[in-house]
Amino acid sequence: MENILVNKRNKIHPHKFALWAAMASITMMFGAFTSAYIVKQAAGNWLEFAMPVSFYISTLLIIISSVTLHISFSSFKIGNQSRYKSMLIVSLLLGVAFVIFQYFGWTELYAKGVDLKGNVSGSFFFLISGIHALHVIGGIAALIVATLHAYTLKFNVTEKRINRFDLVLNYWHFVDFLWIYLFIFLIISK
Repeated sequence: MENILVNKRNKIHPHKFALWAAMASITMMFGAFTSAYIVKQAAGNWLEFAMPVSFYISTLLIIISSVTLHISFSSFKIGNQSRYKSMLIVSLLLGVAFVIFQYFGWTELYAKGVDLKGNVSGSFFFLISGIHALHVIGGIAALIVATLHAYTLKFNVTEKRINRFDLVLNYWHFVDFLWIYLFIFLIISK
């Protein structure tokens, strides 16, 4: 019996394994994007432009959203229903605000003449930040589902619900850390 319990504890949940595999492939994709960015930048004819303030604000928003989602998850596990629900809503709103501020930054760049058709530096910036924003939108969809569960299902802390929420939390932290990497990369590579 003890052997069975040890084996069960050492196994990763299949959904978590699938999520981590997906996150590994997303990481490789962004690694390829940033590598191509470096190669193209070294080729010359690279337009330098300042990153709009909106991207700094969006970075702060996604970091705060990761903290609030972690608080929500911890609150769920200890049975604090009101904090769990309120921090989940805050996280969702901050995630939406992140995408909105990214959009503001893109429109500001476009107004300054940095677009997809001009210099390749602008194309790379839009590609990297845009593909990341799509992944955040996927995370927002997961947050919407988590919020619907929070408000429609009877509050009950079960292993299944903890695992499901943990998947959302892991993915959200992933897109947060990915953006921090991309943000620093885009600032340093200027």
